[in-house]
Amino acid sequence: MLRNDIQFPYGAVYFRKSNPPRDDWERDYATAGEDGLNIFRHWFMWSAIEVAPGVYDWEEYDRQLDLAAKNGIKTVIAELIHAVPDWAVRKYADALQVNADGTRLGSYMGVSAATGGFSNNGGGAGALTLNCPEVKQAAGRFLTALATRYKDHPAIYGYDVWNECNYSADVDYSSYAKATFRKWLEKKYGDLKVLAKAWHRYSYAEWEDVEPPVHMAPYPECIDWLQFKRDNFYDQMQWRIDTIRAVDQKNVIAAHGISGSIPNMAANGCDDWLAASKVEIYGFTWIQARKGTEPWKTWYGVDINRAAARGKPFWHAERQGGPLWLQPQVIGRDKEDGRVAEPEDIRIWSMTSFAGGARGVLNLRWRPLLDGPLFGAFGAYGMDGSRTSRSDMQSLMAKWANDPAQAELWEAKPVRGEVGILVVRETQEWDYLLNYDRKEKPYPEAMWGAYRAFLEQGLQPDWVHIDDIDAYDFLYFPYPIMFTAEQAARLKTWVEKGGTLIAEACPGYFGDRGHVGQVQPNLGLDEVFGVREEDVEFMPDIANCIHFKFGDLAVDGGGLLQSYRLTGGTGRGYFDDGRLAVVESRYGRGRTLLIGTNPSVALYRTEGRSNAAFFAGLVEWSGRTRHVTLSNKAIFARIHKSERASFLWLVNPTRKAQTTTVCLAEGKLSGGKAAWPAEYAYDPVSVEVPARDVLILPLA
Repeated sequence: MLRNDIQFPYGAVYFRKSNPPRDDWERDYATAGEDGLNIFRHWFMWSAIEVAPGVYDWEEYDRQLDLAAKNGIKTVIAELIHAVPDWAVRKYADALQVNADGTRLGSYMGVSAATGGFSNNGGGAGALTLNCPEVKQAAGRFLTALATRYKDHPAIYGYDVWNECNYSADVDYSSYAKATFRKWLEKKYGDLKVLAKAWHRYSYAEWEDVEPPVHMAPYPECIDWLQFKRDNFYDQMQWRIDTIRAVDQKNVIAAHGISGSIPNMAANGCDDWLAASKVEIYGFTWIQARKGTEPWKTWYGVDINRAAARGKPFWHAERQGGPLWLQPQVIGRDKEDGRVAEPEDIRIWSMTSFAGGARGVLNLRWRPLLDGPLFGAFGAYGMDGSRTSRSDMQSLMAKWANDPAQAELWEAKPVRGEVGILVVRETQEWDYLLNYDRKEKPYPEAMWGAYRAFLEQGLQPDWVHIDDIDAYDFLYFPYPIMFTAEQAARLKTWVEKGGTLIAEACPGYFGDRGHVGQVQPNLGLDEVFGVREEDVEFMPDIANCIHFKFGDLAVDGGGLLQSYRLTGGTGRGYFDDGRLAVVESRYGRGRTLLIGTNPSVALYRTEGRSNAAFFAGLVEWSGRTRHVTLSNKAIFARIHKSERASFLWLVNPTRKAQTTTVCLAEGKLSGGKAAWPAEYAYDPVSVEVPARDVLILPLA
């Protein structure tokens, strides 16, 4: 839970040795306190603190916490054991992580902190493998010393235990990781012969013969390798938590990811659900300069984090507050597309996160770095720490958020969305392997396309993990080409009990270990959908040629094509060549709609120009009632509720004021004053929302 000594955590990442300059610290802290900021996070880098084995230099970090206490600011300690001391790189050279091509990682200068000890392949795993017992012991001693030193400091808020939870797709092939992998396989399969049969490798004589796959391809050994890496790195995350908790049982344990479950759960371990399950507060880095400023992207960043948190408090752990120069993510984009953050951008980006349920925000730089490739980036304050128009906006919002008048507002949480976008880890893993060497990447396109489609139809689409489907009665499953028999049985039972499921082409085409089912739909789902496959075409490179009709609507396909013959369902649409494309069916108390291609991919690739009417038709078919119906599609709406109050958030990401009518499924506008903007007068019949701003209205 969020600690009750701060109503709304609002702050920034401050100290990343050696920035900001020491001479400015006292003034900066005073400025932050005066401006209403109440929380700082600092990078406590192993490489910058344990300067020799067992020799710790805490002096500058002590000063940070003492200044925080003096100025009424709480501190989150971001442990960075993946910033490895240079002496450790020498001492444990045999434990350097190894890439698939055999190259070993080394100690490089950091990009986000001009400090040595970072690995050279990205990710948050570090140069040394924690699968080496000696490295793990050394890192554990540092974490223990860290928590012991600061656990009782009056400024401490808690710990962030894994910065941007992810790892490189290319690691780890060290001898230590290989040994751990073999133990993981032995636990899973029990016997070497069982493993050999499952992997279709029949000449293993000893466990030492087992090697992790180097090239990713759609085989069981690669599935196991992806799942081992996920288990291994998240076990190490749990070890970090346990090590700190052995010393400090009272302060908050947090972590933050990059809202990367789509598309990087398989390749880079960005499993926001798993990460969030281990901590008390979860968060996300989302930077428009790197992602783009399209509204659906900003909503995606917060919505997937809210889903992963599963009701726990979460915050926007790293939010942009200033420009980004020269980095590859911004080259060629418009100046207004996040490259130069204006005060109004800080407002709308923050408010969209709050509308999505975030209950805290930290700018990823209080002021810009003065060294390294990210010089000048992201800070709301000036290069010298002076106030700017951006920091003035930040200060205004921080003071507003922590005004006791907003207590009721923050108690209210987003209601459940009208539709769930189904997320199955195994599906993504298989698509990653299947299309590893291909240009086409239909899985992320389908997932994002479906989410954008429903969002822009005025719904709140929630990302729903397969383990959480019982909380929903309407699901959309984009690109569902692979999942397990157990998951298929769960879906089957869910529909039978009354769920409404819309699935795209080839549901469960590949089953356990990626084996193709001889009856399609696979895994007994032919009964659920009331069809059998007639034809299938895996040609995503020319899938823009796929077209079908749904009633009177002309629809563009994408991804794959699967046509059907009826075994109990009812035909609802046909491909242009006459083959059956869409089938509606009843199963138990539920119903299904099976679409023999991926219209979500077409919508994504055309940036919403194709298939909007089709997704509107799906909403009508489902019988869903929107929580809020607006006359102006440029505005987005969210309803927040608590036991004491309800609020309507109207979000306008455009650069001009927008007017809309509002129709609520439940409740009505109370006519009371807006929670934001303060003292804002609005007409309840025709509501105007200011440019790049939100309007927060109490409901009766």
